[in-house]
Amino acid sequence: MSKLGDLGARLHRGEVGYDFIGNRRIWYGISILITITAIVALAVRGLNMGIEFQGGAVFTTPKTEVSVSQATDYAEEASGHDAIVQQLGNGSLRIQVGGLDTAKSDQVRTQLAKDLNVPEAKIAAELVGPSWGEQIATKAWTGLAVFMVLVVIYLAIAFEWRMAIAALIALIHDLTITVGIYSLVGFEVTVGTVIGLLTILGYSLYDTVVVFDSLKEQTKDVTKQTRWTYSDIANRSINGTLVRSINTTVVALLPVAGLLFIGGGVLGAGMLNDISLSLFVGLAAGAYSSIFIATPLVADLKEREPGIKALRKRVLAKRAAAAAKGENPDLADDDTTGAEPAVVGPRSSGRRGRSTERRG
Repeated sequence: MSKLGDLGARLHRGEVGYDFIGNRRIWYGISILITITAIVALAVRGLNMGIEFQGGAVFTTPKTEVSVSQATDYAEEASGHDAIVQQLGNGSLRIQVGGLDTAKSDQVRTQLAKDLNVPEAKIAAELVGPSWGEQIATKAWTGLAVFMVLVVIYLAIAFEWRMAIAALIALIHDLTITVGIYSLVGFEVTVGTVIGLLTILGYSLYDTVVVFDSLKEQTKDVTKQTRWTYSDIANRSINGTLVRSINTTVVALLPVAGLLFIGGGVLGAGMLNDISLSLFVGLAAGAYSSIFIATPLVADLKEREPGIKALRKRVLAKRAAAAAKGENPDLADDDTTGAEPAVVGPRSSGRRGRSTERRG
């Protein structure tokens, strides 16, 4: 068995692990800091909206020897607006200029033909009106709202409302981080970006549901025992699915990275680049929130329930009594749930102590 597979098995059995729930305030603090940074960036810098949303023109030239930087200067001088120029695989150029109407677009096209020394008839021009972008934005927000509502309803039915709320907060967290990075770095927001943002929600939700399913199974009849608190079992659920979440994320990130750095960076694929960029950022944020945000939030909400509060008091009292007698508090005789939370470091008592206790 590989080292990673062996680690995953040991995590699942609870022999080793990391105290995610106990250190949740650290992860909350990191997420709050990142979220505040993203909000400030949005307020100060805003988003670099593509022509699909603000209107403008896209000019596609035939093959030319003019460099991208020189073509950018030509386009900005001819239009009076900022221009984005990409070199396509066949040597042609894609010149994008925002804020142009039909009359101005024709003038810019004529001037570009002169500056680039190409026939004007061979420069393809595509004009995009701002009203079309408003329709796209409205549909995107509508789709996002419907998705969020359906997610909350499904999780509330399949699991419980606390898990639905935690998953919703995690999804908003992922979107905020992704949009904030777009604002900080100045990446252009296009229709492809919107498609990528909507897609990452499914990936993020998948990892979260995997942990929730494990947590639901292990906390069945949790109040009938006094060995583990709800947070203990939640911690095991995270550790038990940790390697699976990492593997899933890495496998998903590798092809997306190929699209981003090879397809976009080398080949200059416009829409492909926009989709892969949002996917890459969103997948990483989704993996983080599934592990460090969603399940700790569920544990916090559940620990406020009277029954779970009472359970925690009983467990802690029992552990304190066992410690006072010099006994191992992990050796309990009422483990009816079969759940064993992961702890930091190996348990030296092993399974021998538990089997001896049962025989006794």
